[in-house]
Amino acid sequence: MRKPLIVGNWKMYKTITEAVDYVDQIKDALPDPEQEEVELAVPTLFLESLVEHTRGTNLKIVAENCFYQDEGAFTGETSPLALRELGIKHVIIGHSERRRLFYEDDATINKKVHAALSAGICPILCVDETMKRKQEHDRIVWVVSQVISGLQGVKESELSWVTIAYEPSWAIGSGNEAATPQEANEGCYLIRQTIAHLYNDEVANQVRILYGGSVNLSNIKTLMQKDDIDGVLIGRASLDATTFLEMVNYQRFGH
Repeated sequence: MRKPLIVGNWKMYKTITEAVDYVDQIKDALPDPEQEEVELAVPTLFLESLVEHTRGTNLKIVAENCFYQDEGAFTGETSPLALRELGIKHVIIGHSERRRLFYEDDATINKKVHAALSAGICPILCVDETMKRKQEHDRIVWVVSQVISGLQGVKESELSWVTIAYEPSWAIGSGNEAATPQEANEGCYLIRQTIAHLYNDEVANQVRILYGGSVNLSNIKTLMQKDDIDGVLIGRASLDATTFLEMVNYQRFGH
């Protein structure tokens, strides 16, 4: 059975003082890690401090990005080997903001997936769907193409290390149109079917697939009840410690 995974993605918010205060508010009130995993993706500047600050707790710290080389003349980039030495286990790769704002293409994202795997870090590979594609009823072509390109060359034995996050860009951000739980599950199901086609059913049923896009207190429980949604990638709603804590304890609060 696939263990639920909830990931908060802070993006470029908070100072280190605010980050430590936030972690102090939630780290001792998380669900049983045998039942649900909880992670926070934080700016690179905070990684070392927060890894130390959460040691021995149920909260895991995640990197928001990495480069596709271990070292070299790449000013401002982050080495996956350096992340591993810090104790980072997961890294987000191919987030829609990286694709849109920093022009990361499918080939670059695929190289990052391989670099993370080579360093012993589990990539959270994000795949997108545009509003234009949705309106034209062409969702399948868009989502499948990014799954196929992102996993190009990944061995079947490595796939258990990969998490996929389905994040339709039209649903990302406060106030945006949210996907219905049915639409979200449909996208995750399509991804699972694509993995089954690329590899096999057994492998596809082991891969965790998250949904990301305007996840909030009112929809998280319904989303998590869907068969092909194994967790969520939470953006803006994860910035408030009280809200995030209630979201990760969705089974208890019952929204």
